[in-house]
Amino acid sequence: MMMRKQMTSAAIVCLSGSAIGLGSPSAATLTGPAASAPMVRSLMPDEVPVDEFVNFESPHVHPMDMTPDGRRLLAVNTADNRLEVLSLTSDLPRREAAVPVGLDPVAVRARTSDEAWVVNHISDSVSVVDLNTMNVVRTIDTKDEPADVVFSRGLAFVTCSQANVVQVFDVTNGALQAEIPIQGEDPREMVLSPDGSTIYVAIFESGNASTILAGGGLGTLAFPPNVVNDPAGPYGGVNPPPNGPGGVGFSPPEKPGNPTPLKVGLIVKRDANGAWRDDQGADWTNLVSGPQAGLSGRVVGWDMVDHDVAVIDVGSLSVSGYQTGLMNADMAIGLNPGTGEVTVVGTDATNEIRFEPNLNGRFVRVMGASFPAGTGVANVNDLNDHLTYVPGPIFSPIPQTDRNKSIGDPRAIVWTADGSRGYVAGMGSNNVIVVDPSMQRATTGATIDVGQGPTGLVLDEDRGWLYVMNKFDATISVVDIANGAAIDGVALYDPSPDIIKDGRPFLYDTHLTSGLGQASCASCHIDARFDRLAWDLGNPAGDVKPFDQNCLDQNCQAWHPMKGPMTTQTMRDIIGQEPHHWRADRFGIENFSGAFASILGDDQPLPPAEMQQFEDFLSTIHFPPNPFRNFDNSLPTNLPLPGHLTTGRFGPAGQPLPNGDATLGLLNYRFGQLDGAECVTCHTLQTGMGTNFELQGVNFVPIPAGPNGELHHAVVSVDGSTNISIKIPQLRNMYEKGGFNMMTTQNTAGFGFLHDGSVDSIERFVAEPVFSFNSDQEIADMVAFMLAFSGSDLPTSSGGLFDPPGGPSKDAHAAVGKQVTLPNSDPALLQRLSAMVTLADAGEIGLVVKGMYNGELRGFTYVGANLYQSDRAAEAATHAMLVNAAGVGSELTFTAVAKRTENRIGIDRDLDGFFDQDELDSCADPADPASTPNNSTCCLADVNHDGALTPGDFTAWIAAFNANAPECDQNLDGNCDPSDFTAWIANFNAGCP
Repeated sequence: MMMRKQMTSAAIVCLSGSAIGLGSPSAATLTGPAASAPMVRSLMPDEVPVDEFVNFESPHVHPMDMTPDGRRLLAVNTADNRLEVLSLTSDLPRREAAVPVGLDPVAVRARTSDEAWVVNHISDSVSVVDLNTMNVVRTIDTKDEPADVVFSRGLAFVTCSQANVVQVFDVTNGALQAEIPIQGEDPREMVLSPDGSTIYVAIFESGNASTILAGGGLGTLAFPPNVVNDPAGPYGGVNPPPNGPGGVGFSPPEKPGNPTPLKVGLIVKRDANGAWRDDQGADWTNLVSGPQAGLSGRVVGWDMVDHDVAVIDVGSLSVSGYQTGLMNADMAIGLNPGTGEVTVVGTDATNEIRFEPNLNGRFVRVMGASFPAGTGVANVNDLNDHLTYVPGPIFSPIPQTDRNKSIGDPRAIVWTADGSRGYVAGMGSNNVIVVDPSMQRATTGATIDVGQGPTGLVLDEDRGWLYVMNKFDATISVVDIANGAAIDGVALYDPSPDIIKDGRPFLYDTHLTSGLGQASCASCHIDARFDRLAWDLGNPAGDVKPFDQNCLDQNCQAWHPMKGPMTTQTMRDIIGQEPHHWRADRFGIENFSGAFASILGDDQPLPPAEMQQFEDFLSTIHFPPNPFRNFDNSLPTNLPLPGHLTTGRFGPAGQPLPNGDATLGLLNYRFGQLDGAECVTCHTLQTGMGTNFELQGVNFVPIPAGPNGELHHAVVSVDGSTNISIKIPQLRNMYEKGGFNMMTTQNTAGFGFLHDGSVDSIERFVAEPVFSFNSDQEIADMVAFMLAFSGSDLPTSSGGLFDPPGGPSKDAHAAVGKQVTLPNSDPALLQRLSAMVTLADAGEIGLVVKGMYNGELRGFTYVGANLYQSDRAAEAATHAMLVNAAGVGSELTFTAVAKRTENRIGIDRDLDGFFDQDELDSCADPADPASTPNNSTCCLADVNHDGALTPGDFTAWIAAFNANAPECDQNLDGNCDPSDFTAWIANFNAGCP
């Protein structure tokens, strides 16, 4: 066993003299992985099997930070579930350590120069990292989908984006102090005022004060009323209302010979004066919020809050106000230290405009806004001031050189210390732009090209660098702010399969896929999810398309090109779930190639080979763990339902629903015959979609796949809509569609359920008289089941006529991501740990352990029977050994992971067949599949294994000495003592092969 003595600070000072040749780090550069040229590529595996990598497509929020002493740069590596620590003590960043944290880290903040807090989006946790030991020393549980953290007055404030709250924790012990509700959907990034008294919270899905007026119902549903057809409306009941010149006809004109257009809903938007108007300026206010609001199903005074930024008073731990009127998606927030103004960047949608030709290429703007400290009159500008958005049905793309001047999908903003310049990162446009204090481009069309998917910015004015986190190619660009160009970069290890990397640009890249350079599929399908809006993408000049799908009831009809508003759908798990669109009018993803020209305005449809890459990428995206399921993934039996109200069917309307039992909801769903058949007859398990089988005699037989592998999930004609043919929709993201209720005056969303979003809440739909429920309790039980629907593990088909087979769902067990850091005496957490082992024994999850074990940073994967395989092939440990080894300074974190990912996450990071510690012991790189014990050459002085000899190796050697780690032994005598420091100096100055 290696022996050593604790090195004192005096010894460190003595030993860190001029004997080390650190004056020219570049003179001691290795041939292994290191910082590379300005255009860098992530350290790539040969190919990680797709089933060993689960892609949740989690969005970055604040992915990079610098420690207060300026010595380290911190960056989240979302795909690799690590915090990357880079040393800034040399001229340019050098990788120092990669610390395992929770699943899908999306934000990091340095609380001190020695401690970082990492926000784990899928784990619903915050990892507290000791930057001296490079280990997680505490894990703090949060509510669903945490996004960011800031610190003030001894408290940590964490946004929980799905739960719409900010949780407040004591920074010393992680104890929960308060929860601050946010009246808005999806609070994410925060910024702190200079005096620490105020926190500004950007509300990502703030909305744009647009909502739906129903007009396409056939009477099957009693609610909402068809107000567009009402004579009290500004068109006297004409539906669809004209949008042509002078209020006559349609623009573009109808195709001759087409059938009469369908009666459909209509989108209206509140203007600056509070009036609700459609795309022609007609005033619907009287029927939306005025005396006749009941004609649209709303209460008098109905409104949308349109909250963009919440203002939190740190002293009272409460919201003191909201800033409104900025944009639809508030993507990033900053504070200008020169002016004191709060600055926000994001996008704004023009979804009130009808018809695809009129929206083509022009449906989204990239915005920058500023407002005074607190709240006040906002200044809002289009950040693409070189663009014009000529209205009308004719669109012409601009030259590619002009598109390349655009910024798209902005995700970060940072300011110089004097506030004279701001830098904004465009995740979709792969560039950075410079703005002035008025939030306008400093130079029209000027950009700084960086890597793919820039999402984070750190400004290092002392060194003259701007660091840019590039999410999609897992690199960090270094920009020289004096000349405004990227001059260097650092590659991070990215285990993402190649199909993710190759296909992802077709979702996000605004320069590659749009006619103005500012838009992409992700402008609406934000982060592969949705924008919470509806769009009328019909086309009066289009063709009627014959019906050619699997109609469950045999009464489906052709698709009219004027389809009315449709809400944006998620892109999670859509491949293999064909046909597509609400109406099932797209046979497969291949049929969307034309949308790159007809909606995004690109020069031509996407070619088949690129569509295949796009499809392969989309096939990897999973639904996250369901926050309403129990830890063991079972359905909740006593689920509180805040915000869900009685509808008036069984008693007074507007009262809180009782707690719901999702298991009883499931029973009614399968056997209740609520509408003459069963819910499951149409909405099969596990997805909620229709079956891909057809009944032949008494047996269900799968329908053969289409020429491109498309399946044929069922379509129905009994949806109750004028759009007769509607695909039976999946039900796995119902819990993400809250915020719209026509019984309340304050709403955070304007669209709800059904294809057009016209049904405001789950309870409103299931309480329809067409369904034979008997009480509000039964309604509550069904609402609980709908909220807890995703997660699989639901009963399989019985094979009966009313219970056809359903397909599998790409989602996650509820325990995935959950963590326990030891030592910990909390009985609930110890019980959770025991439950993790039980689930792993049952094959429901994988289980990994990371942390300090016997003085080394180690990894373990659970293999069953209370036994763990370590990251040394010849070493194992029992559960009791790990639990007993954990202590202060030797913390170990247990994490539940998705099945089949545990070996990669736990013990073989690059899946090259050699375990991580075996590779480190032989000086191979566990984050490089090309570097193995079979071909590695030890470079003892490269203590931090970053492939370069830098001052960071001195810091790493001190840490190895104090931890009695193998890297300490520089003279290979089997001991760890001060003589090894002399040997390290000699090894460093000798360089490496």
